[in-house]
Amino acid sequence: MRRVSLAGGVFLLAASAVAAAATPEGIEAVTQPSSDVTLKFIRAGRIEAVEVAAGDRVETGDVLVRLDDEVERLELARLKEAAENRVHIEAAEAQVAQRKADLKKLEWAGERGAATQWEIEHARLDVTIGDMSVAKAEFDLAQAGREYERAKAALERMRLASPIAGVVERLSVEVGEAVKALDDVVRVVRVDPLWIDVPVPLARARSLKAGAAATVHFPGADGATARGKVIHVSAVADAAAETMTVRVEAPNPSGRPAGERVRVAFQATANGQ
Repeated sequence: MRRVSLAGGVFLLAASAVAAAATPEGIEAVTQPSSDVTLKFIRAGRIEAVEVAAGDRVETGDVLVRLDDEVERLELARLKEAAENRVHIEAAEAQVAQRKADLKKLEWAGERGAATQWEIEHARLDVTIGDMSVAKAEFDLAQAGREYERAKAALERMRLASPIAGVVERLSVEVGEAVKALDDVVRVVRVDPLWIDVPVPLARARSLKAGAAATVHFPGADGATARGKVIHVSAVADAAAETMTVRVEAPNPSGRPAGERVRVAFQATANGQ
């Protein structure tokens, strides 16, 4: 116990509330997944397909769940055709070519007094308007291309693909079920490697750097251990417990579950801490 005086009183604090309990086997902490993501749709819809089950291993990019997207696929096909259709541009270009030919004839006739200046200027204006029609047709085609890309992106959002390699921890939907936007759909976790946030006494934590070696002792009669490393040292201490959180990463090829109580020991430094 530790005796502390505050505002005229004397209080006894348990050692665990002041600093992490350190033993020859290390500091007690709890393992957690190195990645833990819960996927949701950003729009409401009906579940068309569930491609995985709880416990399945998945790779990055694997499609897990799909919404009914028949209408959207038909619309995407229409927009793709519009984005690839150059008929309007080609027609506008043909009109410009014809108007330029007409202008050339009028200019030739004007040199011989067979056409007025007004007719020539009018023909030149027709060519300018034709050039603008080509530019408008090109702009419309570009807009159609952007609409197609937007629809394609919206269609992609009707499928949930795993952003990580891991294990399906939980499925919250079934085929045929209607879901609302932002409802939890599927949770994927990665437990190899594991992460452990260790509450290290301040004096010891200050000597630790990213990359420092750490040994993780797992519970059980088999006395399993893993050689890990420090990947992050918190910049903020817990004043009440006089500790600082140090994150350790440990390999987990055997697939031990996250959430186990373990003990983490750090390699002694030159000053013996």
